[in-house]
Amino acid sequence: MPNGQSQRLAHIWGMSFDTDIVIVGGGLNGTALALAFAQVGFDSTVVDALPVDTRKDVAFDGRGYALALTSQRMLNVLGVWDGIRGESEPILDIKVSDGRPGEGASPYFLHFDHHEIEEGPMGHMIEDRFLRRALLDRVADTDRVTHLSGVKVTAHSVETGGVTVTLDDGRELRGRMLVGCDGRQSQVAQRSGIRRTGWQYSQSSLVCAVEHELPHNGCAHQLFMPSGPLAILPLPGNRSSIVWTESSARADAIHDLSDAEYLACLRPCFGEFLGDVQLAGGRFKYPLGLSLAQSFVSDRVALVGDAAHGIHPLAGQGLNLGLRDVAALAEVLADAARRGQDIGSSNALQPYEQWRRFDTAALAVATDGINRVFSNDNPLLRAARDLALGAVNAAPAARRSMIRQAAGLTGDLPKLMQGRMI
Repeated sequence: MPNGQSQRLAHIWGMSFDTDIVIVGGGLNGTALALAFAQVGFDSTVVDALPVDTRKDVAFDGRGYALALTSQRMLNVLGVWDGIRGESEPILDIKVSDGRPGEGASPYFLHFDHHEIEEGPMGHMIEDRFLRRALLDRVADTDRVTHLSGVKVTAHSVETGGVTVTLDDGRELRGRMLVGCDGRQSQVAQRSGIRRTGWQYSQSSLVCAVEHELPHNGCAHQLFMPSGPLAILPLPGNRSSIVWTESSARADAIHDLSDAEYLACLRPCFGEFLGDVQLAGGRFKYPLGLSLAQSFVSDRVALVGDAAHGIHPLAGQGLNLGLRDVAALAEVLADAARRGQDIGSSNALQPYEQWRRFDTAALAVATDGINRVFSNDNPLLRAARDLALGAVNAAPAARRSMIRQAAGLTGDLPKLMQGRMI
């Protein structure tokens, strides 16, 4: 077992370990990673800067996630899905089209129907509050996970055979390796000398939820407006999650408006196909950019989720990309331990870098290109992309391939994403 391997290595190097792996960041990726490590026999300590009561706030704030089918499979293996299944909404259809404020969707569109694949719904929408709480509850019930909340990491040092992490309350933790799940401004990456490559989009996403008169029937809509994409994603009941991209200046102005004025700006973009809409929950604004770490690993360090990559949200793949990192890293380290390798060594970590970097870079390039092509009102480009959407929609093989991509079923899938134990 990996834990026995840890004890043997500790004896050889004369070190004592508090845990196998220190995870910095107690968000969705950090807690999912701890559960994945526990599945394969590693002890981990999650260092979370936020108090657990803040993380588990049950108030609806409007935020939600589009979980791909493969992410749902992984959460099922980790023992999380059954607790949130009843709070989720299956994504049965996806409609992609051009749009203009006040005009509605273009007649040329791309329609993904889940009946075209054998596996079932392409994914599920789940509110942030339910997913976050379910992960934290599962962590609390898992013996191999220690969750330290309300504390921050101030420093870490790499030593022969391990890493020492210093907390802001003066404690030190010793582990065999360190994982940064601490976001785009990752301090773990910065302390490890890992730089980032990327750029800002001069766009911001306005995120909220709305209640509407008519049922959505499990259909997600992606409208490409001249200023940026507008995603309308189905939540349980007559509610939808909105990810509305505007230029940064306009997004700032809209975000500062009253709720009534905000809705007056949203309604012409949204259209009338779901009847009248009203805000439900809070409103958020996020500046957009592309950001890739130049390396996903360093000495006894690995990066996961936004600490490794940040992409445009138009495909709703940010969390799914992070969960693929989780599944891949857990599988790579489990394989390394079975071979008798030191899991923090470069030989053990390099396969994770090789596995995840190409997949991440490919998706980043794709979302960047789509955003640039569609976020404009050039009449020639508009005509060309409308014809392209219509052509793909009329080609069953191409459409089916894109449906499988939306469900996360393509590429070299880690075992957890296949719904299998590692």
